Amino acid sequence: MKEVADRLRHLRESVKLSQVKMAEIVGVKQSSLNRYELNQASPTFETLTRYADYFDVSMDYIFGRTDNPQGKLYEYKPQITQRDPEMKRFVEMCFNPKSPMNERLKETLLQMLGEAKE
Repeated sequence: MKEVADRLRHLRESVKLSQVKMAEIVGVKQSSLNRYELNQASPTFETLTRYADYFDVSMDYIFGRTDNPQGKLYEYKPQITQRDPEMKRFVEMCFNPKSPMNERLKETLLQMLGEAKE
């Protein structure tokens, strides 16, 4: 948990907050916050969440899993095909069936989705 202690201290110091003020913000005693920063105690999940929210950083950053404050970068690329029945239902819901352009819009979107996969 040394990494967490270092991150908590760094975050607080980066905006020049005292331990007293930071403790007030996250809802703990200053003595508790001091122990967290010295790696003598572990903050609760709720306290860590308050830090993440206040500094607008990810929990991945606080836990030292990444140096990117926004978190680990995951590339989620769902497998989408023109023949995917769920995607076809989704596209069907997106367009008004009474529109004269409905069929053309659906075909164009499905074609685009097929090209994006390739």
